[in-house]
Amino acid sequence: MKLMIASDIHGSAFYCRKMLEAFKNEHADRLLLLGDILYHGPRNDLPKDYAPKEVISMLNGLKESILCVRGNCDAEVDQMVLEFPVLNEQIFLSIDGTDMLAVHGHKPFPAVKSGTVILSGHTHVPKIAQENGVIFINPGSVSIPKENSAHGYIIFEHGDFIQKDFEGNATILSV
Repeated sequence: MKLMIASDIHGSAFYCRKMLEAFKNEHADRLLLLGDILYHGPRNDLPKDYAPKEVISMLNGLKESILCVRGNCDAEVDQMVLEFPVLNEQIFLSIDGTDMLAVHGHKPFPAVKSGTVILSGHTHVPKIAQENGVIFINPGSVSIPKENSAHGYIIFEHGDFIQKDFEGNATILSV
């Protein structure tokens, strides 16, 4: 199974379009969204082409392919317009022998067994780290990257996590 992992769209129709274009070009089986789908949040500037209604339409068109966890900018009202579950605090996945826990990252991380990968967004900064046998991976932000990082996402396939940006640059992540 090929999984695309992305976070922090924040209502940007421009970058949602780029993300979905990448999803199509990657031929990924599923798209895992790590929260903050529609609203930009009070600490962020408006992202390019801020148009939550367009984002709703684009994502609902792929509702069968999307897995999603709730971010700190996501609310119950978002579930009223999005046709896939967006209020899960966490999702546990086991793909090709890799155990993964998906969360947004704005709350303390739950305890997991050694060897588990915790996927989280929230900081808008791509990162990979290991602590006590747990691997932490953050894809950064689709629309509002911080600390001079690129707009991007991660692909998980055959046990590898690959950080990609919308310009075609790719890096295999390892700790």
